[in-house]
Amino acid sequence: MTNVAAMALDLDRDHGLHLLRELIRVRRFEERCVELYSAAAIRGFMHLYIGEEAVAVGVMQALTADDAVVATYREHGHALVRGLPTTAVMAEMYGKLEGASRGRGGSMHIFDAGRRFYGGNAIVGGGLPVAAGLALADRMQGKERVTACFFGEGAVAEGEFHETMNLAALWRLPALFCCENNLYAMGTALRRSESETNLAYKAASYRMPAWAVDGMDVLAVEDAARRAVTEIRAGGGPVFLELRTYRFQAHSMYDPERYRTKEEVEAWRERDPLTLFPRYLDDAGLLAAGDVDGIEAEVKAEIDAAVAFAEAGALEPVEDLTRFVYSERPA
Repeated sequence: MTNVAAMALDLDRDHGLHLLRELIRVRRFEERCVELYSAAAIRGFMHLYIGEEAVAVGVMQALTADDAVVATYREHGHALVRGLPTTAVMAEMYGKLEGASRGRGGSMHIFDAGRRFYGGNAIVGGGLPVAAGLALADRMQGKERVTACFFGEGAVAEGEFHETMNLAALWRLPALFCCENNLYAMGTALRRSESETNLAYKAASYRMPAWAVDGMDVLAVEDAARRAVTEIRAGGGPVFLELRTYRFQAHSMYDPERYRTKEEVEAWRERDPLTLFPRYLDDAGLLAAGDVDGIEAEVKAEIDAAVAFAEAGALEPVEDLTRFVYSERPA
């Protein structure tokens, strides 16, 4: 872990434990989802955030409740750290009426307008123009808000990435673009799909500040996000962060994962945020005996309650199948 980021943040024990709890909370939620998926309690597509937790946890520290968040299909972690109740997220995974999207979205379409959390978006890069629209609306209304948009490096190959970067820079939109570069767009290595693998360069070509960040270091991510958001709020226009991270699980639960070696995955596991950050806190004298065990117990109880809530939830009645799909025309 970097000491520079910690110094910039003036890290104290309370904030350090908060970050650690969020990292553990996202990881344990995802691990429980694997168990539930294997038991067929959760169905459909599911993309896990295991290994990438430091990105969502770090970036969210720089945002306020008034800011907007647009996520990708690997969004369970974003939703939880944003403040969506664990019960609502788990119920959505189960497809229950009590879920964040009334059970209609499942793993890839978690949504909460009240918390300004706009997806979950199953289309690669599909959240980028949505984020530009939200940021444009805020700018036109004179609201001092930031829209943070998360997307994978695979989205950089899509046309809407370039269109959005161009318009965001041209209109000086208050947007924070968070590219979660985990090196593999589904099963295609970045070096096989992009002639320029330094993705910050691509965004910088549209004349916006852009830089790469160690996405496995929660403090480095938070420091970068705070600096970026400060610049955006001051009217500096959009900022692009290339957050270099790695997913330890397959792309999705259906992925045979034949495109990378076990040795590569294990090498990245040595930089697991859930290993590095507790070690840093301990070395800095910010971690007391029993802290980790206490957090683990709290998180387990929270997730157990969420599972019980989801299992007790209701399925939407068949007669409501077309509700929210078709609008009734006035007589």
